[in-house]
Amino acid sequence: MSEQVLSIILAGGKGTRLEPLTNDRAKPAVPFAGAYRIIDFPLSNCFNSGYFQILVLTQYKSLSLYRHLDMGWKSVLPRELGAYLEVVPPQQRIEDEWYRGTADAVYQNIYSIDHSRSDYVLILAGDHIYTMDYREMVRFHIENRADVTVGAYRVPIAEAAGQFGVIQIARDQRVVGFQEKPLNPTPIPGDAGHTLASMGIYVFSTSFLVDTLCRNAGQPNSGHDFGHHILPAIYPTQRVFAYPFSSPGNTASYWRDVGTLDAYYLAHRDLLNSSPPLDLYNRDWPIRSFRPNLPPPVVLSSKCMHSPSCSGTEQGVRDSLICPGTKIDHAEVSESIIGYDTRIGPRAVIEECILLGGIEVGSGAHVRRTIIDKHVKIPAGARIGFDPEEDRANGFTVSEAGITVVPRGRREH
Repeated sequence: MSEQVLSIILAGGKGTRLEPLTNDRAKPAVPFAGAYRIIDFPLSNCFNSGYFQILVLTQYKSLSLYRHLDMGWKSVLPRELGAYLEVVPPQQRIEDEWYRGTADAVYQNIYSIDHSRSDYVLILAGDHIYTMDYREMVRFHIENRADVTVGAYRVPIAEAAGQFGVIQIARDQRVVGFQEKPLNPTPIPGDAGHTLASMGIYVFSTSFLVDTLCRNAGQPNSGHDFGHHILPAIYPTQRVFAYPFSSPGNTASYWRDVGTLDAYYLAHRDLLNSSPPLDLYNRDWPIRSFRPNLPPPVVLSSKCMHSPSCSGTEQGVRDSLICPGTKIDHAEVSESIIGYDTRIGPRAVIEECILLGGIEVGSGAHVRRTIIDKHVKIPAGARIGFDPEEDRANGFTVSEAGITVVPRGRREH
């Protein structure tokens, strides 16, 4: 297709449900799978889809996000070739306000939309984990002569209740109903256990988007959010369609909103399946990121693979992802994801954990079902993830599902 598409990634939310991981960073800047940040997934989807004009709208705690984008992305989108990635904090160009909602964030950058001369605007959330070929959604939008197309994903009703916008559609995929985060979602006809959730991914015809945002801005008491206010107001009279989400190629469709600590933890657990639903090794759809200059990981293990007398119970690493710069020194690591530049000392045990990087784990420490943020020092002999009350007393967060989270920079002796 020769149509011009501008991609706008909304990356300004506070991310309070992910605290303490978002105490010092925006949610899209939270590390994921050791080697990435969450925002790398929508950005990689844009890049792989051939959409090279991108605005990232930021607001809260955006410094680490800006640094990541500056080091990892701006150089691969050269403006002299018509490509760009612009990080845009609130400009107050139109009003003396911060962003008051997703629609207002886009409206406050209406100058950039007009300057792009785009035919279509692709609006994305910066805090979801998935792979998607956006060209297919834009093609669907054009073929249906839509004003707006909403990405839609089939989810269990119990999972969607109070968490996602819910769509009802006609046979031709046209939206005939929209509820924003209902406690009792409407099921899919013929499938009582599932509902059709909005993914927070939208394609707008540019002229329609500009007109809609200007009209919404002229109604100061109406609210300024796409899910809460814009879509419910326009679907009865405008051509609003739902695009059924699919991952590129023949891979299984996978989309996760990692907006809570437990969802974030479970998305990492998905990566450790023998056939993970999210394929990070798909050469046809690579996930790009900034790569620090670090040596290969090293695992020092006493396990004697070739000796008949070896019991097979000695310490080592199994079913885990290990990032560069990491040194595991005669320790046991199982079903865990270990981020960059981490040191795990002798006789330490790491079970079902996520270590975000730059971490030191002392000898003999035992950590289980725990997320450890960056630049944390775990003392020798420590036990974390066994007693929720003790973990809380030590200043750690414990999620609803019992996952312990150690905040960034915690250094104990």
